[in-house]
Amino acid sequence: MRIRPAAHPHAGAMKFVVSQLAFFLTEAELRRNVRALLKYLAFLFFLILLFSVLFHLIMSAVEGQQHSWVTGLYWTLTVMSTLGFGDITFRTDIGRVFSIVVLLSGILLLLVMLPFLFIRFFYAPWLEARVKMRTPREVRRDVRDHVVICAWESIAMRLVDRLKRHGIPYVVIESDPVLAARMYEDRIPVVLGEVDSKETYQKVHVERARLVFANADDPTNTNITLTVREIAADVPISAVASFTESEDVIELAGATYVLPLPRRLGEHLANRVNAGHARCHVIGRYHDLMVAEFPVHDTPLNGRTIRQTRLREVTQVSIVGVWERGHLLPADPDRLLTATSVPVVVGTDSQIGALDELLVIYDTNENPVLVLGGGKVGRAAARVLRRQGIAVHLIEKNAALRERIGDSADKVFIGDAADRDVLEAAGLSGAPSVLLTTHDDAMNIYLAVYCRRLKPDVRLISRVTHQKNLEAVIRAGADFVLSYASLGADSVISNLLGNDLVVLGEGVDLIDMPVPHTLAGRTLAESGIGARTGLTVVAVRENGRITTALGPSYQLNGSANLIMIGNMDQRVALERMLQEWTSMAPVVRR
Repeated sequence: MRIRPAAHPHAGAMKFVVSQLAFFLTEAELRRNVRALLKYLAFLFFLILLFSVLFHLIMSAVEGQQHSWVTGLYWTLTVMSTLGFGDITFRTDIGRVFSIVVLLSGILLLLVMLPFLFIRFFYAPWLEARVKMRTPREVRRDVRDHVVICAWESIAMRLVDRLKRHGIPYVVIESDPVLAARMYEDRIPVVLGEVDSKETYQKVHVERARLVFANADDPTNTNITLTVREIAADVPISAVASFTESEDVIELAGATYVLPLPRRLGEHLANRVNAGHARCHVIGRYHDLMVAEFPVHDTPLNGRTIRQTRLREVTQVSIVGVWERGHLLPADPDRLLTATSVPVVVGTDSQIGALDELLVIYDTNENPVLVLGGGKVGRAAARVLRRQGIAVHLIEKNAALRERIGDSADKVFIGDAADRDVLEAAGLSGAPSVLLTTHDDAMNIYLAVYCRRLKPDVRLISRVTHQKNLEAVIRAGADFVLSYASLGADSVISNLLGNDLVVLGEGVDLIDMPVPHTLAGRTLAESGIGARTGLTVVAVRENGRITTALGPSYQLNGSANLIMIGNMDQRVALERMLQEWTSMAPVVRR
């Protein structure tokens, strides 16, 4: 085996210095900063020389003392730096006034301005240059089957969490050197480059990528799609479309999947509305199973436990969870269903149809649904409801949006939704549901509290822009919450994995994972999945068949997959539990 010769100990340092000098020479702003600092140093040097000359003139002409030029420079520096040794002093008022001028000049120019300008024009840019030079310009040559993300925003942040969960590599393109450097320091795989540059996609090896996610604005997404197609004709591209008019343009540019998120968000919010007759709201499909929700309000199921409903015996559907004011609770057999409960069920098409037949005669409320906010999301939700034959009253504060709203709603009320008179005029007192679709989380929280106080039994559906406001909206009274970020991330992952989109709710996912070897042969009760993690096992997939009739004694097979419902914290709890099982397993000695 050949051993490569050791590198010279100073080779790395020399290479770094050279790279730093190259960066300084190529950055126009840094060159301007250095020139400004040099000009100030030249001015300061000139002033020191001027004070040294004046020192000689005053000492010889007024004080009658003779000193060398070195002494003049020495005196000037000691006074300007406030060291003031006192070995050379003036005795006349003119000399002392001159000393005060030199001292104040030194305090201002040498002790205050010089450190500030040095840090501002040299040290801070140098530190920034060090970080920028560390930011990668390309990915490793062995990277493949990765996801290329074109902008770092809320959807990308949520998507990254899901990619990590599935073990899929990714890289983010960022054009801002400062932001890219911060992302690199935060251990986010990032490449510095322009999203509309062909060279950038060559450096991230887009031809070997598993997916390109174009998540900028619509014109930029179109440009990204065209640029990627020049290099890789077959790589899948998921592109976000903020406006309906842009969907066809982005698709014609070459996007594989176009995600009209405002419209999709409005549709998903509308599907959670209770109006007209009680019925199942289908929220997704997983293989041969349908996932749906239905309201308990004003049905015979109100006041019964899940066991007492006997839904599995009558319709063969399985209740796998219960929404209760924004929280998804486990479907324990003894859980009591109340007027605010919304059970989540899984079953085949015929089984969900049988449940619909049982519910259709109950909870009849033909009053209009209220949509608060006439933006893109609100208009999309209103159109979906009207297509379903549900009357819609929409409240919008901005009168200029009346034309855009058009016939999306049966009636449009221009005014502030926080005004009780406007709400009453729009029909809040009889409305079965209210949709909060403004892009302002604070306003949605306020309106949730207000509507809940005015009509306690109304079903409140809300959108949320920032994840940090999720719990606040739920505490305010929202029954169901959904955001752009989670919907966008779920849509991309569904396209990536080739699965149908199932949107259970904000922060709640449908998890499909192989039965861990440590749990193989154990029953569901022995596994402790539900008791220790809070996850709900809704089905087991094995040999192409899905079984939903699962009891505590159901035995897990190592060749099967578990289909569960839960949030990220519960999944982490499951991973922690599996690690404990592994550590407790007996050690086999040979």
